[in-house]
Amino acid sequence: MPSADTGASTVVAATTPVPDSDSRLTPGGPGYRRMSFALFLAGVATFALLYSTQALLPLISSGFAVSASAASWTVAAATGGLALFVLPMSALSERFGRRTVMTASLVVAVSLGVLVPFAPSLGALVALRFLQGAALAGLPASATAYLAEEVRPKALVTAIGLFVAGNSVGGMSGRVITGWVAQEWGWRVAVGVIGLIAVGCAIAFRLLLPAPRHFTPGSLRPRVLARTVRDHLANPLLCRLYAIGALFMTVFGGVYTVIGYRLTEAPFSLPQGIIGSIFLVYLVGTVSASTAGRLVGRLGRRGALYLAGGTTAAGLLVSLADSLPLVLLGLVLITAGFFAGHAVASSSVSKTATTGRAQASALYQSAYYIGSSTGSTVGAMAFHAGGWAGTVGVGLLAVVGVVTITVLGSRAARVERRGVGAAAA
Repeated sequence: MPSADTGASTVVAATTPVPDSDSRLTPGGPGYRRMSFALFLAGVATFALLYSTQALLPLISSGFAVSASAASWTVAAATGGLALFVLPMSALSERFGRRTVMTASLVVAVSLGVLVPFAPSLGALVALRFLQGAALAGLPASATAYLAEEVRPKALVTAIGLFVAGNSVGGMSGRVITGWVAQEWGWRVAVGVIGLIAVGCAIAFRLLLPAPRHFTPGSLRPRVLARTVRDHLANPLLCRLYAIGALFMTVFGGVYTVIGYRLTEAPFSLPQGIIGSIFLVYLVGTVSASTAGRLVGRLGRRGALYLAGGTTAAGLLVSLADSLPLVLLGLVLITAGFFAGHAVASSSVSKTATTGRAQASALYQSAYYIGSSTGSTVGAMAFHAGGWAGTVGVGLLAVVGVVTITVLGSRAARVERRGVGAAAA
């Protein structure tokens, strides 16, 4: 991400005029809508599959007679698998192409999705979900690298925002659909339906996504990959962005893993279908992610991150009330803040990395999904120990981390500017 996000001041690509001869995609130009819709559908399939069990955790707990923290591993295993394999998959995309790797990832993931409903035990379900997450690892980093190569710099934040918006629609539709289907036919049928929806998204994605025109194959040599990763991890700005992504996702993963348990208990005692419908608040994330570019234009990237963190924290505090309207309002604020922060952070990583973009994005995605796994597991443990207030406490600590890192980035930027000014003098 550019300097304004967390304080660095080295990236100027987004403000450099693009010559008319630039053949990269731009809003309104040929191929842009097809590309946007294809990656939107990829985002839908990714999040629908990745979090297909999250709204069903109370039913999985009762079906296998396990605790909330045990059932939460069906979510943590999928996100953990993605976190572990996103870097190797990004290396494959550097060699064989973004579109090829994204297509293969979706094919494997949707095939595993057909098997998930038949898992005979919790252990088998967790194992299948881990493999599914590992397969999906080819999507996020490859998609953002594809956009960075094929879209003009001025349109990059908006384009990535649309991809993230697809994530939010997939997360929302997956949870809403599984909630109502599970209420009538059980959780196994519900995750099977999500698998079939993902199959349709995968087919449409492959038919619509334009062939890459600016991809240059890289090397698969481990030494080259290790050097690229080392260079990215030596970049303080990128490291701050990775941490911000992980912390935002810690909040989000914890809240949405536990919320179903809270709403099944008194004083709410809601049925599964209604609980699934709660995830319609993801529509707020669709809007906030797709408008992240305008938000950055008005406030700068640091300002956008402060606003996203503050909105998320406000939502956590509001959700403490034992009032369903206030809980819903809290979820709206949490969702809006999270998706805005994620869109700003992920697009900034793509702009900051001038080489090895797939690896830079992969490291962000790895940190992001480690945050998701951590949030799912620790959030469930905190809920078991201290109720919803415990989960909120974990989320607030993560938000404090986001704000602290952004402040440190701002200070680093001021020091850098003073150094440049002194050198010029």
